[in-house]
Amino acid sequence: MLLFGAESFVFQVAIQNLKIKIYRSIILPVILYGCETWSLTLREERKLRVYENMVLRIFGPRRDEVTGEWRRLHNEELNDLYSSPSIVRVIKSRRMR
Repeated sequence: MLLFGAESFVFQVAIQNLKIKIYRSIILPVILYGCETWSLTLREERKLRVYENMVLRIFGPRRDEVTGEWRRLHNEELNDLYSSPSIVRVIKSRRMR
């Protein structure tokens, strides 16, 4: 089934919204289970950021406007697409005092 024009755009947006819902409802709760008691080191924070960016690559590549070639999204672009606080911020906000 090939979709062209507005139909393909609507289909792509629906897929991205579904991926975000799966990430928020299944993946994040599993990762953040018990995070209130964690004491994170800088190394662990970096690993969590790397993991989050890896998972957010589910948005797929984008076509470059200038060259027309497909390329991976940069971390800043991923953060703009997801528009929610990073895992590290969520952990720090949930931390027990």
